[in-house]
Amino acid sequence: MTAIFESRALATEIAEKLRVYAQPQRLMILSCLLRGERTVAEIGEITAITQPALSQQLAELRRAELVNTRKEAKQVWYSLANDGVTICVQTMEAIFGEAIFGEAIFGEANIGGAELKPVPPAPLPSVSPGKSVAGIAAFAKVL
Repeated sequence: MTAIFESRALATEIAEKLRVYAQPQRLMILSCLLRGERTVAEIGEITAITQPALSQQLAELRRAELVNTRKEAKQVWYSLANDGVTICVQTMEAIFGEAIFGEAIFGEANIGGAELKPVPPAPLPSVSPGKSVAGIAAFAKVL
């Protein structure tokens, strides 16, 4: 698996996907669908999003392939597209809202069958004794 810092293309792709998540109404819809498949009318009733706005946001979620649809008679049913979307929404709820599994916020959680633990910080680069760090300091000033 490639780490995000190793690929600008991957970072760009992820940032674009996160842009789709980063809209309050879309987050509400995804959170609603986390609880199971719903019709458009049910999503609107649960989230209190007006019909025109709901249609617009569902279209954006479809374009981003974050939701699946199926038609039954005259009703369109929506569900989360895959396990990755499910885990992402569960993780956001666990971090930013009241944890959905009763776990402490910011603590360890078991989401989507995977135990999540905080990632330790990356080690700082070592500087050999007697080596100057002046170049690093000058570089930092430029940034």
